[in-house]
Amino acid sequence: MRHIKKYLVLLIIGGNLYYILEVLWRGYSHFTMFMLGGICFILVGLINEISITSNMPLIIQQFIAAIIITSLELVFGLVFNIWLGLNIWDYSSLRFNFMGQICLMFSILWFFLSLPAILLDDYLRYWIFGEEKPEYRYIGFNRKRV
Repeated sequence: MRHIKKYLVLLIIGGNLYYILEVLWRGYSHFTMFMLGGICFILVGLINEISITSNMPLIIQQFIAAIIITSLELVFGLVFNIWLGLNIWDYSSLRFNFMGQICLMFSILWFFLSLPAILLDDYLRYWIFGEEKPEYRYIGFNRKRV
């Protein structure tokens, strides 16, 4: 039950942040983006929690996060935009897009935006849920920075 509450809190925080970010970027959003953002936030936070190596370098976490977010954006786009016809977004006018649902420009943006998400998730887990205080490695596996 404790894990359910923790992930519900993280879903709500991540969903709200994603929704607000989209409103600031485009001027509007859609309720499905709350769910997408919440799921992305949870999965991005789990990268270092379930990684094979402890304290995976942040740059690798960011790369994995960008792949996760882009993949979920594609799934949500295929379901909500194409299959259900809601037309929430359309990237077809942007270069390097796939089916108008994802594009390279936003994948790169997700790489950079994932850093504050990773840090926020780690510190929320520490402050609210009493988990281990985060320590980070920025580039290599050998160097340790706090």
